[in-house]
Amino acid sequence: MLIYIGADHKGFRLKESLKQYLKNSGYEVVDVGNEQLVESDDYPDFAAIAARKVSLNPADSRAILACGSGVGMDIVANKFHNVRSVLASNPDQAVSSRNDDDTNVLCFAADYIEEGEAQKIAAAWISASFSGEDRHKRRLRKIEDIENRKMF
Repeated sequence: MLIYIGADHKGFRLKESLKQYLKNSGYEVVDVGNEQLVESDDYPDFAAIAARKVSLNPADSRAILACGSGVGMDIVANKFHNVRSVLASNPDQAVSSRNDDDTNVLCFAADYIEEGEAQKIAAAWISASFSGEDRHKRRLRKIEDIENRKMF
């Protein structure tokens, strides 16, 4: 599985830590930026790159994003077709998001999480899988209908 990782200046240090952790765990990681700490950068730039990549190959790729609150990255990622992003604050929530909603982007609030906890959440999220239960598939089809403007 290919994991794209990105962050703005607020999430930069967490991104660098997670990138090393993921590589040491044997994952293929592609850093979509920022490549250096730039105080004036903007989270939509990096979230859009990662989400676009996942959107093109949602079955075989994932993304992990970080900004100060995590909310900005999450909002941007969820604008892309085939992307289901979660802003997770604990491992159980991350696993539930994979199990029930087949999330493929994980966002972190770098201002509110420690590196060790982020690693636990990322590991739990990556190792979890979609349940495939009919009720969850039905709900995902409804989300797809919304994306395709077939509802509302």
